[in-house]
Amino acid sequence: MDIKYIQADKLDFDPRPQMGMIFAESFAHLFNAFSKDTKLWAKTFCHIFDLQYFHLAVHCNEITAMAACTDGTSPIRFDRGICRKELGFLRGWIAYISLTKHLVNHKFPFEFNSTMGRIEDVATASAFRGKGMAYGLLNHIMESTPYKEYALEVIDDNIGAIKLYEKLGFKVIKKVQMPIAARSKINAFLYMKRTK
Repeated sequence: MDIKYIQADKLDFDPRPQMGMIFAESFAHLFNAFSKDTKLWAKTFCHIFDLQYFHLAVHCNEITAMAACTDGTSPIRFDRGICRKELGFLRGWIAYISLTKHLVNHKFPFEFNSTMGRIEDVATASAFRGKGMAYGLLNHIMESTPYKEYALEVIDDNIGAIKLYEKLGFKVIKKVQMPIAARSKINAFLYMKRTK
């Protein structure tokens, strides 16, 4: 399969609708309480991506995988008006506050410096899962970006992702338990690092 790796803002088409669907399919566990309608979430998420930070694996203009790499800056931003328009006034407002808190303003439990890249929002399109798309994309990111060290966060029960990151050379450096009241969906976060 012919896969092209490219920064999202360098494409000759708008990748955000496809990225919205991939994001909605991959992270549904974070927002199912608001709605289980994946197409609605995909439409809501089309606006959130800062394309300069996202790298994509593309096959025949179809995005197979996506991931962001930054200096610690959040690669996504939610627009309150779009959330309210797509989800309704009250549900959109609550979703905006919750998603901004957990996805935009979420901090790692250590400082980033100029030599460390933060990898996040790693997701593979459902039709391409299990085919090495995320592995190839993350390898590309680490070869083509200037950082000497990379850090990422993963939920402790996401065994498939943990195995992928270990295969890429990441090692767990910290585990942060969620407060008991917040453990219904997430028990703990693992923080992993890899040095070039």
